[in-house]
Amino acid sequence: MSEKHLVCQGAACRCNFGTAPDKLQVKTQSKRYINDNSGSKKLMATHMDIGKTFEKNTFGSCSKMNNNPCQVTVTQWSGFYDKITLQDNNGKALLEDSKATCPIGSPDCITIINHGQTAEATAQNVNNADEEVLAELLPFVNIKRGTKKYIPINK
Repeated sequence: MSEKHLVCQGAACRCNFGTAPDKLQVKTQSKRYINDNSGSKKLMATHMDIGKTFEKNTFGSCSKMNNNPCQVTVTQWSGFYDKITLQDNNGKALLEDSKATCPIGSPDCITIINHGQTAEATAQNVNNADEEVLAELLPFVNIKRGTKKYIPINK
């Protein structure tokens, strides 16, 4: 089984019957952050994030509604991680393969296309990195010592 990412604020989602993606908004809790150095942007999403929980609350045109504008409302999530429960909202963590149900679409018609987490290199990451790997990736800079190594060019 491969590693799965937790879902956070700003995760991109799509509906099987819509024409455009929308971004998930976490509205059920305001204290638990993931993948965010400053702890101010990436709230962890849970299976309690239901209702009108997207930025635009639309996935474009809905083929189930004769291509009229989508008016998404999440009624439930499936495939969440039941080993993490937040005290704030009693919610279970959403995973990148979790799916949502919309009453107009069908069960599990909404999927997550990007979990919302991004990689941020920090000083601690560099300190923990293997010097040989850093030397391969950045051959002209010795990051551990903060000095630059230059290769002379022969003319």
